[in-house]
Amino acid sequence: MSRRGQRLGRALAVLAGVAAGTALLVVLVGNREAPEREETTVSALPVRVIEARPLPFRLEARGHGVARPAETWQAVANVSGPVVERHPELENGTLLAAGTLLVALDPSRYELVVAEAEAELASLAAEREQLEAEADNARRLLALEQEALALAEQELSRIERLAENGSVSTSRRDEQRRTTVGQRLAVAAQENTLSLLPSRRDVLAAQRERAATRLAQARRDLEDTRIVAPYDLRLADVEVERHQFVHAGQRLFQADSLAAAEVEAHVPIAMMRRLLAGAVPDEPPRSALELSERLALADIEAEVALVGAEGVGWTGRLVRVASGLDPATRTVRAVVRVADPYRDVLPPDRPPLQRDMYTRVRLSTPSREPLLAVPASAVHQGELYLVDDEDRLVRRQMEVAFEQGGLAVVAAGLAPGDRVVVDDLDNAIQGMALAPRRDEALERRLVERAAGERP
Repeated sequence: MSRRGQRLGRALAVLAGVAAGTALLVVLVGNREAPEREETTVSALPVRVIEARPLPFRLEARGHGVARPAETWQAVANVSGPVVERHPELENGTLLAAGTLLVALDPSRYELVVAEAEAELASLAAEREQLEAEADNARRLLALEQEALALAEQELSRIERLAENGSVSTSRRDEQRRTTVGQRLAVAAQENTLSLLPSRRDVLAAQRERAATRLAQARRDLEDTRIVAPYDLRLADVEVERHQFVHAGQRLFQADSLAAAEVEAHVPIAMMRRLLAGAVPDEPPRSALELSERLALADIEAEVALVGAEGVGWTGRLVRVASGLDPATRTVRAVVRVADPYRDVLPPDRPPLQRDMYTRVRLSTPSREPLLAVPASAVHQGELYLVDDEDRLVRRQMEVAFEQGGLAVVAAGLAPGDRVVVDDLDNAIQGMALAPRRDEALERRLVERAAGERP
């Protein structure tokens, strides 16, 4: 066979294969079955919800502050003198009981002053007794002189009658007159002596008062030579040694009272305003002093915790709000007092609340009325995800009054009975179908958290 005939045979075979494939495709297309149509339904998204309802709420304010003793004693010498006695444990950090003798100065000089003042008082008392004796004598002499004057006056009258009749000479009458005048002078002298006695008594009384004042001051100075602890205290800086000569006004040591401690907590203004809203009276006070009297700070509970020591804390009370804001942080300075900070101490696990401890303070008080609150995580950029009556998603704008302890208190945009979605939805589409499940356990936790209870 020629080369041309071979090429023609291969071409005919290819055409035959193409024709057979085309016929097979037509047969298959003609015999195919139509695809079945299946209706699809959108499944509802399961979510957890809670029912919004007003909750009894405990308002809180938190801050930090440094502890300090409620009362500090700066011991200063009131008198001068050498130190003759010093308590053997008069050192920084020592705890001493009330009535303990801490420092004694040399009392000899002040004892001499006391003795001198007492001697002067004794001398003035003797002078007073002498004056009273002179007064008694003067009164008796005056009575005698007055009696003698009465007799002289009678004799003068008799002699003058006789002189008129010529029975007595003129010289005798003049002599009786001189005698009577002399007696009158004697009576006047005694009366003058008695009249001067009150002024002498006043002078003695003034001298006695001055001497008594000197004696009181001398005794006070003598008492000031002994410096005694006025209450149970803990010593701080000590600046006095035995045999040291101290001057009046010189600082000896510093001591802190063990009776109470205070913490000046720095609290944000917004928190403090919410807290004091329940303590301020309904009617405006007529004066600032009346506001202070009617401000119910005793209703505010205070808890003090030591920063950096888990489980170490104390219960206190809010006693006052310091004047003015802190200049650096612009926060309110709330002063909390802890009574008996050394009670039940067990170092190092439970130390006392003492100077310079850095603490965390929690103030709390019940709100005047129940508040609508939801988990803060349920708020999405100012919106709440709610479930309507047809179990569809509703995105509602709302307003948060404040957040506290993981809760958001709703001021507007939520009503009691609304179902709030507490899950975080990836695609929150308005109107999407939901399968809500009420989370009653979460609702109970919200009630506890709103009441201020710890988990």
